[in-house]
Amino acid sequence: MGLFDGTPLERPVLCERCQQDMKICSCPPPDVAPEKQRIAIRVEKRKNQRFVTKLTGFECSKEQIHQLFLELKNQCGAGGSTGEDWLEIQGDHALRIEPLLVQRGYRISKGKGK
Repeated sequence: MGLFDGTPLERPVLCERCQQDMKICSCPPPDVAPEKQRIAIRVEKRKNQRFVTKLTGFECSKEQIHQLFLELKNQCGAGGSTGEDWLEIQGDHALRIEPLLVQRGYRISKGKGK
């Protein structure tokens, strides 16, 4: 909540590309080079003693995240899911995924897991 929310002094935040209010803007997010992104890799323990490798911190479009997801999923031989700025690979694959991301230029920050 901002200082001027709900007052006549409030100005809407405008998109730099289409000059519309950010609440209704449909422009895709600007893509950030992999070298400038810091990806956190965590291994989470889910119910029934199952592990999931979760990668967070992506600053790119959903299409790029999905393309990377497909490549990682094929390399690990596992399923998973994606979201706005994260992806999950079923199983404990942190040691296998980290060199693949570094090879593509991403910076890695290891999260707490297990």
